[in-house]
Formats: sequence, C-alpha cells, structure tokens
Amino acid sequence: MSIYMKSVSIERRITIWTAGLLSAFVLLGTAVAQKDEAEEPTATLNFLIIKDDNGKPVRNAAVIMHPVNSHGKQSRGGLELKTDAEGKSSFEGVPYGTLRVQVLASGFQTFGEDYEIDKAKVDFTIKLKRPQGQYSIYQDHPEEQKNEKKDDKTTPPPDPNAKPQ
Repeated sequence: MSIYMKSVSIERRITIWTAGLLSAFVLLGTAVAQKDEAEEPTATLNFLIIKDDNGKPVRNAAVIMHPVNSHGKQSRGGLELKTDAEGKSSFEGVPYGTLRVQVLASGFQTFGEDYEIDKAKVDFTIKLKRPQGQYSIYQDHPEEQKNEKKDDKTTPPPDPNAKPQ
C-alpha cells in the first residue's frame, strides 16, 4: 500500500503545481492588461444632440463612433449610443486619436464629422438639420430668374439686317 500512497501524493503534487502555475499566468496576464490600460490615455465623451431650428433636444438619436487610422480609413468595429429624452449620451474609455462621429435620427439629415480626441473630457453639441428639398433643373426657380435679370447687362445681339460700317 505504500506504493499506492506515494503515487497519489505525486499526482496531488502535480495537480497543485499545475494549478499554481496557471494562477500565476492569470495574475501575470491581468497585471499586463492593467499596465496597457494605464499607459494609453482615454477620454470621456459627452454628447448633446439638438434640433438646429429651435434648439430642442433630439431623443433616441443614434450616435455612432468609429476610430480612424492614420491613413484616414475607418477601423472595423465601433460603438453606437442612443440619446436620452434630454438629447444626451456619454461614453467613458475612448482612446485618444481620431474619431469619426455620425449621428442618425429619424426626420433629420445625417451628421458626420471626424474629431481629434486629445483631452480627458470632450463635450460635443451637435445640431441636426431637417432634410432639404432636392434641387432640380426641371423646376422653375423664380428667385434665380430675378437675380439673372439683375446681373444680365450684356449687349443685345447685332441686327442681322444692319449694314456694315
């Protein structure tokens, strides 16, 4: 029975040693991850989305954020936030760098712009505009015709029946 007891204790020692080694790797991985987070500065972004015409908040607007690389290309992934009843939304932990912000809301033009995030706290106030009518060359534009008449000071074409001088 002594041989059996020795084999059990060896297996137990291997199990304890393996569990200890795995615990050390987990702790080491956690420490490295915390070190990386501490080295890279992050920002808190606060958004206020309002209507351009009257300044009232736009609720349930989608605020979409995409990191942009040094070549101006939008990176994969991203994050979407929704505004509350006061038109506000915020997010913490955004890494410094270029960020593409798009705002989509029903009944408004889509907003999009790139921003350089370089401070710990950045506040955005975005004014959404109502959709504009499309311009058509097939429709009459009376205001343009008025302007053309005012600016039209050209000489009339020569009379084809006139004799040369």
